Amino acid sequence: MVFDVAYARGLYVSLSDGWTYLNAHDRAQIPERVSSAVSSAFRSSGLLMDQAPLTGTHGRQPEVGETVGLQHVASARVAVADLVGATPDRVVLGPSKEVLLRNLAEAMRPRLRRSTQTVLTRVDDVLVTSPFSTTDSAVVWAEPDLGTGELPSWQFNKLVDGSTRLVVIPAAHPYLGTVTDVAAISEIVQEKSRAWLLVDASAYAPYRSIDMDAWGADIVVVEFSPMGGPAMAALVFRDTTMFPLLAAVNPLADPASALKLELGRNSAGLAGGVTAIVEHYSILDERLGGTRATRLRRSFAGLERHGRELTRHLINSLQGLPKVHILGVSGEAAGSGAAKLDRIPRLSFLVTGVPAATVHRRLLTNGLVTTLSPCNPLLEAMGVFDGGGAITISLSPFNTLGDIDQLTRVLASLA
Repeated sequence: MVFDVAYARGLYVSLSDGWTYLNAHDRAQIPERVSSAVSSAFRSSGLLMDQAPLTGTHGRQPEVGETVGLQHVASARVAVADLVGATPDRVVLGPSKEVLLRNLAEAMRPRLRRSTQTVLTRVDDVLVTSPFSTTDSAVVWAEPDLGTGELPSWQFNKLVDGSTRLVVIPAAHPYLGTVTDVAAISEIVQEKSRAWLLVDASAYAPYRSIDMDAWGADIVVVEFSPMGGPAMAALVFRDTTMFPLLAAVNPLADPASALKLELGRNSAGLAGGVTAIVEHYSILDERLGGTRATRLRRSFAGLERHGRELTRHLINSLQGLPKVHILGVSGEAAGSGAAKLDRIPRLSFLVTGVPAATVHRRLLTNGLVTTLSPCNPLLEAMGVFDGGGAITISLSPFNTLGDIDQLTRVLASLA
């Protein structure tokens, strides 16, 4: 089934301003459904729930005095569960990925003692690794392939042992787009240790379906702003038996529940946007029916095919420009098969002899919105910032092959 890009574009009112947006990793466009839902949720969050009896097998009679805002938060947990293939009682909500990971690191201190080991990667941003590098647990580092940006799974055979209690990996690199073989790493972790595998799916979630059971992940973290959602994030656990093993960040919460990791109340208004962004992805193909979880899987199947087509065209087009160097794809270090690696529709590139800031300005003057590549351990190791920086591109469901052709024409005037 062909992905209907025209229909997807119609869900974003903001696209009528004339710019071509290629910066979803930095400031994703917000679907109209999400902005309307957030506005409505903020207005209604303080109202009391209707006490009229509910009907249907999924109906729940609200408690006396319960506000609509609490229902918005509860609905957000259900939506996140549908997104990753879990249940709502395993979902922890928070204002950002950084806050949730700091809370998790604090809660895991009883497990991350001096005699234990934590495996982190130099692929992740410092905001992801720093909360776990300050615990009492010894830290060992998994290294990326500097030629392709890939995180090889074989190295975890040497890094993981019986003392390992936590392994943290990304599902995909946010700036190079390389996809991690999470299932292969999970198999190694389970074979060699009792460690928990934490997967950062924030870059992966806007493009592909997440099945944490198929991954073999113990914890998945997802940030919603790269999807076009509100400034919120979620941690999802493998099962509820993990909660009693964690110290409470919120001592007033049930020690066996997800709420023990939530410090303070979540914004009911923004929670309304979480439900809306998940629903948005479930209707990217208007021809689909069934439950939301079913629609999400089918919708992401079409979106993944669209993303792969865009990625192939983007790489092939930029490789045709002799002075454009695609990080992880171009050059002898990457090898001839680098372009065939599994990637989400994101990449970073530089133009030989032209500072990235100059390239960025040229693209903007031609209506193309990209970003200067931010500081990242992998990009630093690749020497990106020694040569004037690079440009990062990330595509969205509404992008077309024509957008890539426009980018190629502008770069050709520089390269």
